[in-house]
Amino acid sequence: MELAGKTAIITGSNSGIGLGVAQELARAGASVVLNSFSDRPEDHELAAELGARHAVPARYIAADMSLGEDCRALIARAGGCDILVNNAGIQHVAPVDEFPVEKWNLILAINLSSAFHTSAAALPGMRARGWGRVINIASAHGLTASPFKSAYIAAKHGMVGLSKTVALETAGQGITCNAICPGYVLTPLVEAQIPDQMKVHGMDRETVIREVMLLRQPSRQFATVEQIGGTVVYLCSPAADQVTGTTISVDGGWTAL
Repeated sequence: MELAGKTAIITGSNSGIGLGVAQELARAGASVVLNSFSDRPEDHELAAELGARHAVPARYIAADMSLGEDCRALIARAGGCDILVNNAGIQHVAPVDEFPVEKWNLILAINLSSAFHTSAAALPGMRARGWGRVINIASAHGLTASPFKSAYIAAKHGMVGLSKTVALETAGQGITCNAICPGYVLTPLVEAQIPDQMKVHGMDRETVIREVMLLRQPSRQFATVEQIGGTVVYLCSPAADQVTGTTISVDGGWTAL
């Protein structure tokens, strides 16, 4: 398997996109470290099941991505990091003049500053080994904007900029850094919103997905967690050795508009 012998840390990965990325990396042979802020038996069981399914080492390490010291401790506790996927994120919607300051600070901490801290902690080891991949899960909102999402959009734009800076600082060292910019992805969280949207708009499932939820996504189809994971695996492959400092949109054409 192409990533055998590599250790991948995926932040915010006990569900959704992060878990999908971890599954694809494990399928490619990487040892994986799952992460979230909780520390429940089911979190550790999830890692054990993933590892058993793909016959790779897998474990779960709890760390609060709103705290810089926890972010850095996650890398240290993992004992090595060849592939870092910064995926942790939260959202809050409100006009700028009504946006709660505590929500602004929390979103910037989890969605952006965490990637700074984990990258800073992981890069020395990558340099020592002469190989590394830093992959930041940004968003279509890292390249464009929508109203009422100021903190999220500021953080995702910042993540794109951080990716470019890390790429320049590591160029020629066997390390690449890129940002993946998904549009709407069919995660359990999004799936749970569909019945409510059907009721609100009086539409069937397919119509509410196409005409309401995916209005800005020209393909009118959700991206899947497997597609995001597959893009991560590509960025870890030799084919992507010279792909660095850029964004890859997986958004059904959203940012082409």
